[in-house]
Amino acid sequence: MSPYKSYQTIENLSQAVGQVVTLRGWVYDRTGKGKLQFIKLRDGSGICQCVVFKPNVQEEVFTNAELLTQESSVAITGTVRVEARAPGGYEIDVTDIKIYSLSKDYPITPKEHGTEFLMEHRHLWLRSSRQHAIMRVRSSVIKAIRDFFDGNGFRLMDSPLLTPNACEGTSTLFETEYFDLGKAYLSQSGQLYAEASAMSLGRVYTFGPTFRAERSKTRRHLTEFWMVEPEMAFFDLNDDMDLAEDMVEYIVQYVLKTCQNELAILGRDVQARSCP
Repeated sequence: MSPYKSYQTIENLSQAVGQVVTLRGWVYDRTGKGKLQFIKLRDGSGICQCVVFKPNVQEEVFTNAELLTQESSVAITGTVRVEARAPGGYEIDVTDIKIYSLSKDYPITPKEHGTEFLMEHRHLWLRSSRQHAIMRVRSSVIKAIRDFFDGNGFRLMDSPLLTPNACEGTSTLFETEYFDLGKAYLSQSGQLYAEASAMSLGRVYTFGPTFRAERSKTRRHLTEFWMVEPEMAFFDLNDDMDLAEDMVEYIVQYVLKTCQNELAILGRDVQARSCP
């Protein structure tokens, strides 16, 4: 077995009830009350409550629990038990804590922060529950897109990011010097290469980053984004519309099936929808 497969993750705790496990992650929150310390640990797959009861552990372990700060990195060992009131429905009865690193002066606290402040600390903002949920939903959307096209006779073509010209005559290009050969530009679209590939393979798609050198006064304007572009030989307009509808439906159904917890965190009401 590969070493990484022996790591226990929070999202799989339902398979380890009654077992002693070691979770590795970061402290999301900690509260203390007398002989009890409650640690919320996150590992990227979820959040788990870890309970340290002083009479049941060595003095050093309880001291380590009291030292923990927000986003400290730790390994926590204990027995998994069912607890309906805990995040995810399970918690750890802690027997040992190993501290990898104590976090100091972590800037994003439980209080409200403005968008500008959070964007300045974007690399840390990703650790918050809402941003974490968004990234997991995005990952599922990307997988659904690939699965849909791969399962419908399409082949993935990787178009280059540096191109010699604009797509469809537009001028919003990021320009760079290409050695002594002149100019090269960041791609606005994989379309031209996909069209050529479709004449060889019939059905293809490109999926990757594209760029637009367009200034905007809004915060939501993107100069870089990911775009999926299918190209199909012999498709007519009705075929194109059917394909687009089927793709969107597949993505929505896949996300509903795989991201229930994330959608709840994001406040999406999915009760009226059903998944076959």
